[in-house]
Parts: sequence; C-alpha cells; structure tokens
Amino acid sequence: MSTSSNLWPPSTLDDVEKLLNDLPKACVWDAKDICQWEGFWFPPAFVKSTITLRSRFQARDDDVFLASTMKTGTTWLKALSLCIMQNKSHQNSNEHDDVLTSGNPHFLVPIIETTIYYSKAPPVDIYDASAPRLLHTHLPYSMLPNSIKNSACKIVYITRNPKDNLISMWHFFNSLYRPNQDPYPIEKAFDCFCSGVHPFGPFFEHVVEYWQESQKRPQKILFVKYEELKSDPKGQVSKIAEFLGRPFADEKEVDEVLWRCSWGRLKNLEVNKSGNFLKDVPNKSLFRKGEIGDWKNYLTPEMKEQINQICCIKLEPFGLFL
Repeated sequence: MSTSSNLWPPSTLDDVEKLLNDLPKACVWDAKDICQWEGFWFPPAFVKSTITLRSRFQARDDDVFLASTMKTGTTWLKALSLCIMQNKSHQNSNEHDDVLTSGNPHFLVPIIETTIYYSKAPPVDIYDASAPRLLHTHLPYSMLPNSIKNSACKIVYITRNPKDNLISMWHFFNSLYRPNQDPYPIEKAFDCFCSGVHPFGPFFEHVVEYWQESQKRPQKILFVKYEELKSDPKGQVSKIAEFLGRPFADEKEVDEVLWRCSWGRLKNLEVNKSGNFLKDVPNKSLFRKGEIGDWKNYLTPEMKEQINQICCIKLEPFGLFL
C-alpha cells in the first residue's frame, strides 16, 4: 500500500503537505522537482491544485475537454477546436474577428489543473458551470474529476509517436531551463522518458488509459493521432467537428479552419511570439517545428529499438500502434 493511501482524500492543508512530503521525489532534466502520485509524475504544486480540482469541479454535459500528455500536438488541437466551436461566427469574417489573434491557444483553452498559475486570469472560469466550456487537461484519465468521467461531456485526446514526443519535450525543457547552456544530454533525457519519470509521465500508461476508455465509450472520447492529423488534416478535422456536434457545411469551411490554424500562421501571430500564458512558459516556446520524424536527427538506432520494444509491450497488446 502506498504511503499516501491513508491520507486520501486530504481534508486539511496539513494533510496535503504530509501527502507531498511522503510521495516519491525526482529532479527531472536536473531542473524541475516532480513527485509520483497515483502512478504518475507531477510538479508538487500541480498535486495541490489537482486535489482542489477533483473535489470542486463540476462538469456540464455540454462541456468539451481536450486531453493530452505533454508535447503531443496540444497547441494545434486547441487552435483547431476553438475554430471548430466558433466556426459559424467566422463566416465572411476578417482577421480582427479571429479569436486566435486575441491570445495564445493555451490561454484561450485553459489547463484546468494549472489555471491558478497563469500569468493573468484566463477568459474562462473553470468553476463557473453556468455555460458550456472548452477546457484542457494533462491529467491521466484515472485522475480526472468524477464529474468529467460520469457526465455526457466530450473528450478529444491527442497523442503522437513516442520518439517524436521525447524529442519535442527535450527541446521544450531545454528552452525553458537551459536557454543559454548546452542542451541537457539526450541520453539522460531518453532514460527519463523510458522510465516514465517526467511531468505527467509515464507517457505509455497515460496514452493507454485514454485509448482503452475511447474503445469502451467512443461516443464520449475521440482518440486522435498527431500523425494522422498531419497526413489527412481535412479528414481528421472534419471528424473532430462531427464528434463535437459542429459538422462543417462544406469544404470551404474546413479549408478556412485549417488556414487559421496552420502552423506557420500560428507561429507568426504576435500573441504567440511574445508574452507568457504560465509565469515561466513563454508563448514562443510552444512553437518549434511541428514535424513528424524529427527524432531521426537525434536518437541512435539502439534508442529507437528500445522505444519500439516498449511500444510492443505496453501499447500493442491493447491494439494501439504509434
């Protein structure tokens, strides 16, 4: 039995602090302290905010949640979902009416477990259930508030090839924690990834939880692969729109959304070139390449084979191939 089991749910601040003190700890990328809680790794502050979230959050049946682990295409999915949800208002509109010019996608679609750490108040009050909301979470499915799991709200989950996920995360943390230094050794980053010791990791368990639930409840969870979104953007975006109950009227509407959310356009919008949505996360750090197969420039054949073997063991028995 874990050391935290007798403390759940924590009833006081002292209980929460004791829980945090008792959890296994690690320092990832030699820069960020994280702790293991209910099988996954989190920054300690996020444990506190997630405890509050799980006790207070009430989902509506018409809410939409986007879910992902880190660096799997979340920024693009947020932009696409914003445009899909507001598509009708964009007919014959100009750029000044475009919601994507008003804020970074991570600010416009807040991460429910981290909103208290935003650099300014996000446009959505996550605890105000008076209207439907478009929100995001990095939490594994097992750790979502019960109201999300038990309501009729929709969840769109995005993931990607784990090798590209590792490289994207490596670049991201290098930009945050080693901006004027040599990159963190890729060998050490690789070991952290394979062992699952990174924020919101392990990657494989996180993905499997949502995959299994999407197979049981396809009307509730749509499982999206980044590679398919890149190779067939019209088909995949149309599928997301159908799932969210906002089907496109014609191909022109699909093309409009894809143009608004194109990687080059998003990267060059002023709101994404400056400022921060989280106090220590510059908006520009969220836009690098967005390419498939960049891992080939960094991983050795031995690293490739090790991750492939992990996929064989942890994903493929469930019928999931990334």
